[in-house]
Amino acid sequence: MSADPTCPFCAIAAVYAPWDALQPPPTVSTTLTSPASYVVLSTTALVAFLDIMPLSRGHLLVCPRVHRPKLTDASPSEARELGAYVRVLSAALARATGVADWNVVQNNGAAAAQVVPHMHFHLIPRPEIRASGRVCESFTMFGKGMREELDDDDAEVLAAALRRHVSDVLAEERPLLLRREKAEAKL
Repeated sequence: MSADPTCPFCAIAAVYAPWDALQPPPTVSTTLTSPASYVVLSTTALVAFLDIMPLSRGHLLVCPRVHRPKLTDASPSEARELGAYVRVLSAALARATGVADWNVVQNNGAAAAQVVPHMHFHLIPRPEIRASGRVCESFTMFGKGMREELDDDDAEVLAAALRRHVSDVLAEERPLLLRREKAEAKL
């Protein structure tokens, strides 16, 4: 499947070139798309960016670079990379926001609440329950709830912090991955 000219996620993927996640650029232009995009990660297979109508501060979207309407349309290698980076982005998100709880949501098709028909995962930080014991009113199950427009000033700062934290998580894991690869090579 190629890019869909009407798809906003394909537009983001088309204009943000891949970069080395271990050495991300310190700044990434937000004006290559309209509305602005706050890209956190850009690999040869995927892009991750802040949701323009977040359910909470740090709400991320992670999608394949190639247009894939549903999860079952992703290739095995795309699914593997998406899964690996959903975990890395989750760790980076917890560090950047200070929120230790989050949802990972993935909808397939309009009846399942998929709004943009380009497969994507939502990583949604879930702030702690208020002192009253009630969960914030905007949160309900499966990512439904009140959304607000993304604050551009905060988004720029948060996206830069997320890029740094992604790099940190990967750098911390690199020695473990190299040891695992060596052990597997001996088998």
